[in-house]
Amino acid sequence: MSGPVKEDVLAALSGITDPAKGKDIVSAGMVSGLVVKNGAVGFALEVDPARGAALEPLRKAAEDAVKGLDGVTSVTAVLTAHSTEPGSAAPASAPKGPPPNLGLAKEGDKPIPTSKDTGPIEGISRIIAVGSGKGGVGKSTVSANIALALAAQGKKVGLLDADVYGPSQPRMLGVSGRPSTPDGKTILPLRNYGVTVMSMGFMLEEDQSVVWRGPMLMSALQQMLRQVQWGKLDYLIVDLPPGTGDVQLTLSQKTQVDGAVIVSTPQDVALLDAKKAIDMFTKLKVPLLGMIENMSTYVCPNCDHESHIFGHGGAKAEAEKLGIPFLGEIPLDIDIRLSSDGGTPIVVSKPKSPQAARFREIAASLIDATSAVLA
Repeated sequence: MSGPVKEDVLAALSGITDPAKGKDIVSAGMVSGLVVKNGAVGFALEVDPARGAALEPLRKAAEDAVKGLDGVTSVTAVLTAHSTEPGSAAPASAPKGPPPNLGLAKEGDKPIPTSKDTGPIEGISRIIAVGSGKGGVGKSTVSANIALALAAQGKKVGLLDADVYGPSQPRMLGVSGRPSTPDGKTILPLRNYGVTVMSMGFMLEEDQSVVWRGPMLMSALQQMLRQVQWGKLDYLIVDLPPGTGDVQLTLSQKTQVDGAVIVSTPQDVALLDAKKAIDMFTKLKVPLLGMIENMSTYVCPNCDHESHIFGHGGAKAEAEKLGIPFLGEIPLDIDIRLSSDGGTPIVVSKPKSPQAARFREIAASLIDATSAVLA
C-alpha cells in the first residue's frame, strides 16, 4: 500500500475548522512545515501564543484526521507560536528604544538551571554529546568513527544524529530505509556496523530540507530521544549541530548528559567558536570530557611531506589552558573523507590503518575520561 501525498494530508486538514477564525486551518494559513514520507507525517500548527493551551483539542483533531488516511503509519503534530497572525506582513520597521531582553548570558551570570523533568533515558548508561562551536570542522565524521571505535571495543553503542536541519549520519554509516513503529508510538531505529542509529535523515529524501520553527524541532528531538527503542546501551553518542542553540540547550535540559566532547580544527577562528561551546556546556553543568583536534596535519601520500594547513596544536594548547583532557589528533586525510562519503567509515573500512588507530585511541581515552568524571 502506498502512503499518502501532501495533497491528501492537506485535504484532510482542510476539514478541520478553527472556531475563532471561522476558517479551516489550511486556508487560514496555520499549517506549516508539512513533511510526508513513507507513511510518516509531520506538521506544525502556527497559532497565537495566547491561545496555545486552548488549542490542544484542535491539534488533536488535526492529528486524528491525518491518522485516518490510508497508508499513514505515524503522525507528529505540534503547536508553534508566532508573533503575527498567519499570512500577515511583518512591521515595516521595529520600534525605537533599547533592545528587548533576549535572555542572553552575560559575564558573571549563574549557570543556566536545568528543567525539572531532566532525567536519564531507560537502558542508556551514558550519553555523550559531541559538539563544536562552528560547522565544517568534521564533527559528524568524528562522531561516526568514535561510535564505531567504541563498538569495536565491545561496547553497546547508539548514535543519535541531532542535527535535524543537516543530518549526515545516514550517508556516513551507509544506512538507508525508514525506521518502523510497532504501535504508532515507539520507533525502532536502524543499525549498521554494530551501532544503533537514529536520524531525521531517515524520514527525508537526501536533498529535502527541513523548514521548521523551533518548537517542532524540539518536539522531533524529544521523540528521537524518548520514543526510540534504543535498548541497552553503554554509550549513546549524540552528534550535535554546530553552535550553541536550541538543540544543545534542550538536550542538556531534558536528559542527563554525562559529558561533552568538543571537536575543533587548529585554526584560531575554529578555536574561538569552540571556546563558546565549552562555555555553554559549563553553564549547563555538563562535564567536559575533552577536546579533539581534527584536520591536525596533512601528510602528502606521494612524498610524505607533512604540512600543517590549518596550524597545529591549537586545540591541545587550549585544552591545557582550560584544564580539560586532550583526547587526540586526527589528520586531514583523503581516506577518512572518502570512506565517510562512501558509507564505510575508516574504522570499519580500513581497521588496521594508522587513521583508524587514531580513532580507537581517542575512543579509549574517552572511556577513561568518562570513568574519571563519573567516578
